[in-house]
Amino acid sequence: MRRTTLALVPLLLAMAACSRPAAPTAETPAPATAATPVPSAALPPTTTVAPPPASVPEVPAPTTAPPATPPGDQLARFDGYGDLRFGMTAQQARQAWGGDLNGKPGPGEACYYLNPTSNPAPSYFAFMIENDKFVRYDVGNDKEVAPGGGKRGMSADEIGRLYAGRIQESPHKYVPGGKVLRIKDSAGNGVLVFETDAAGKVTEWRVGVPPQVDYVEGCS
Repeated sequence: MRRTTLALVPLLLAMAACSRPAAPTAETPAPATAATPVPSAALPPTTTVAPPPASVPEVPAPTTAPPATPPGDQLARFDGYGDLRFGMTAQQARQAWGGDLNGKPGPGEACYYLNPTSNPAPSYFAFMIENDKFVRYDVGNDKEVAPGGGKRGMSADEIGRLYAGRIQESPHKYVPGGKVLRIKDSAGNGVLVFETDAAGKVTEWRVGVPPQVDYVEGCS
């Protein structure tokens, strides 16, 4: 009986060995996981930097010089006054004026003045006629404005600024310390002359053609 038991032991051990599960030889790798796409809305927006605007150089404003010839609505001109033009006959000047003018030549006189009847004095405003031609007008009042902007009562410095680079200055013949400021029209139509006192104030002015515009004593 004991022999039978001993004989069964090897058989049982063999059966136990056959029924034992096999040990794993290696770990089974986990299945690969696909990368989760990132929504485009989650990405930071792309910023485009605009180039700085090109700098534009500043253009200085043009300077405006006093006009050589006054605008059409100004009466005092380098080539005449109102509708009167230098070179007109005395009769043509009277017609162009349209109003009453006093004055006529004396016996043997080639030069004389025509004065508007509204003048308070002959020195206020007058037209010079020589050899039957209109050649100059004289202004001794504060109302009239000379071509280029000058007026009676202005200082010599103000005249200098208005007609910069165009003035021919000379001492006054009869007024100590006074000056004569002569300005030629750039277009050659006539000459403007200002006279100042010793304080440098304009006392009168005239416009005309040479040589009459340079007469110091009127028709003399």
